[in-house]
Amino acid sequence: MAFTRFDKGDNDMKQLPSVVQRFLRYVAYDTEASDESTTYPSTEKQKELGKVLVKELLELGLHDAAMDDYGYVIATLPGNISNQSVPVIGFISHVDTSPDMSGKDVKPQIHSNYQGGPIRLNDQYSITLDQSPILANHIGHTIITSDGTTLLGADDKAGIAEIMTMLEVLISDPSIRRGKIKVAFTCDEEVGGGTKYFDVQKFGAQYAYTVDGGGVLGEIENETFSADSAKIVFSGTNVHPGYAKGKLVNASKAASYFVTLFPDKKSPEHTEEREPYMHITGMNSAVEKATVTMILRAFDEEELMRQRKAIQEFAEETKKRFPKVGCEVNFSESYRNMKLIIDQHPEVLDVAMEAVKKSGMTPRLTSIRGGTDGATLSFKGLPTPNVFAGGNLFHSRFEWVAVEVMEQAVKTLVNIVRLWAERPKK
Repeated sequence: MAFTRFDKGDNDMKQLPSVVQRFLRYVAYDTEASDESTTYPSTEKQKELGKVLVKELLELGLHDAAMDDYGYVIATLPGNISNQSVPVIGFISHVDTSPDMSGKDVKPQIHSNYQGGPIRLNDQYSITLDQSPILANHIGHTIITSDGTTLLGADDKAGIAEIMTMLEVLISDPSIRRGKIKVAFTCDEEVGGGTKYFDVQKFGAQYAYTVDGGGVLGEIENETFSADSAKIVFSGTNVHPGYAKGKLVNASKAASYFVTLFPDKKSPEHTEEREPYMHITGMNSAVEKATVTMILRAFDEEELMRQRKAIQEFAEETKKRFPKVGCEVNFSESYRNMKLIIDQHPEVLDVAMEAVKKSGMTPRLTSIRGGTDGATLSFKGLPTPNVFAGGNLFHSRFEWVAVEVMEQAVKTLVNIVRLWAERPKK
């Protein structure tokens, strides 16, 4: 197995498939979101890629392409059929990358003709089959990775490249019947704000698809976790430790005790498939004030309420153990399982599953152990399941994508458009 390192502007890129050329251009832009920022988008640099996408959309002929103040890039590809009853279909991906790993100065490596075994990123890191068993399905394929010092950015620049290439295919082949197509590229999805200011009514689609799924060929996701966050604040009293007897109340000790009450079996590192979890995401600890932040995830909302109840009970137990410590528990809703909405619109899934079949794959309907823009969009009135984009081991230096999966994703998107044109709105 040989690998080639590509930098922005490399002439050899012209030999690669169009979707890969786009992807390699896009990952050169640092679009890392911030979960500490108070602005929207959370980082202005996300808009730099947005400007590039507007330019490319205009060059493709989508004359209304524009980016708004929030960094949303929106564009329209008119239909080429006269049937006005064909619904408007949207395709959506996000420009930002996760703050969990640096997205600056990404140096993609292309590993051609993968023959099994570890994929070497650098002298220190390799991607192994233990980390990513799905690699065994990609013998003979071309794998793109970073050089191990950053994430790659397939989440979700692979999806952006696939949507842009879909548009290129539709425009270059007028024999492909289509209704009106809307595309959108959002910001801050990775920090939970992807649709915060997204105007569904203005977007104007009746159904949509996020192209933000994983690397399993033919996978369509119709279900997410329901998600809440929790913030538990312990308050104490600080005095000089030399004169503290009977006076000092240590909030840090209470917070530490509170954390020990959570069973390991309920944490993300011990759960899989449809199992819920409670995840302690951070602690900011001092004598006078200690804050514990958490996220709660469950496919069933009743289970989510049981998690809230458990946290309240752990807080009460902590107050009994430390009676002089104050404790305040606050919950906030993040998003809800999009299946509740998508089940009311089976046609949006039927078309996606049939599109996978027409692209030569076996469709696989599955759930996401996380969330997407589609979850909040569905509850805003735009049913939006998720289509595979090709990426694996997201948010890490080990992230990778197979070229062949990206090409199949483009075929699937084109077939979604074709099938909607053949299936008028009832």
